[in-house]
Amino acid sequence: MGQSPSAPTRGPLLADRPMAVAGRFYPGDPAQLAQEVDSLLAGVKASPAPLRPKAVVAPHAGLAYSGPTAAHAFAPLARHRDAIHRVVVLGPSHRLAFRGLALSGTRAYDSPLGPVPVDHSWQDRLSDLAFVGRLEQAHGPEHALEVELPFLQRILGPFSIVPIVCGEAAAEEVAQALERVWGGPETLIVVSSDLSHYLEYEDARRQDGRTATAIARLDGAPIGPREACGHVPLGGLLCLARAAGMTTRCLDLRNSGDTAGPRDRVVGYGAWAFYDPTNLLG
Repeated sequence: MGQSPSAPTRGPLLADRPMAVAGRFYPGDPAQLAQEVDSLLAGVKASPAPLRPKAVVAPHAGLAYSGPTAAHAFAPLARHRDAIHRVVVLGPSHRLAFRGLALSGTRAYDSPLGPVPVDHSWQDRLSDLAFVGRLEQAHGPEHALEVELPFLQRILGPFSIVPIVCGEAAAEEVAQALERVWGGPETLIVVSSDLSHYLEYEDARRQDGRTATAIARLDGAPIGPREACGHVPLGGLLCLARAAGMTTRCLDLRNSGDTAGPRDRVVGYGAWAFYDPTNLLG
């Protein structure tokens, strides 16, 4: 399983983290990136209800593939742009196997749209959890967190992030970590995950439909790595949401065969919003 995150979480701050997939998953040119993200967000029909999501699930492929679905996760946040100042972003580790949850000592994520500062004081809330610590090797090449940032930067006012890359961890452990950084209306939780991978189009639709049903029930048990690459952070969110009596809404469900790819080997994408019963209205 490889190494585990090192403790404690606090140490010397590192230089800003360069973007690993700028120019590949999304444009590296700021003007082009802003234009493409704004176009995707403008394509989302406005929600009729003024609900403020406490958490969202969004995919993390290239903009051409998953961008339309990701836009559905983030567009409803526009009316709450001045209320959200911190975003906890959790995603899977695609390139490094490890046990636990990995934080970063970097000062900021150096997005083409401007640096996004890391909230180290908020990270310190996790410092006494044995399965949480710094592991820069998990953050450096990982794309799952950074591809969400351009959407957040175009939809919100100034904000900081708590970036968490998830290795192998139980849903209860992720839920425990999330409780520490849940915060109030100023804090948004973002879980980054794609759904099924490389199935034929109709098979993917059926499997992703079953995953959507499980999410609607706030049931993470049927969701493993075949159902969602981000099943670890998603399972933690579902565990906590169920205990807290939250409600969820599926905002979009499609796959790469619907957007920019062939239909013989597709990747599934879904967008969900989670609502805290104590904070439904904006």
